[in-house]
Amino acid sequence: MTLTSKQRAFLGSSANDMDAIFQIGKASLTAELVKALDEALEKRELIKVSVLKNCADDPREIAEIISERTRSSVVKVIGKKIILFRQAKKNSKYNLP
Repeated sequence: MTLTSKQRAFLGSSANDMDAIFQIGKASLTAELVKALDEALEKRELIKVSVLKNCADDPREIAEIISERTRSSVVKVIGKKIILFRQAKKNSKYNLP
């Protein structure tokens, strides 16, 4: 799903007061982490991920890889924070503009 700039702005502002529920560290992306992210997206739709300083990988590259593996959309990457979105199949909390 490709997000419009209006949808990205809406989701970005919705994620402002959220805490990061996952942290990516030295081990970078593992299969277990991707599975956990996928499950979190299914339940919450909108999640925030923090990339720790000891992770050598670029947050934008990590965001793209997560997006591909979880079939989600990257809302935005700000510094070491990644915001991801995947609309629920039914009963979505977010009615996108």
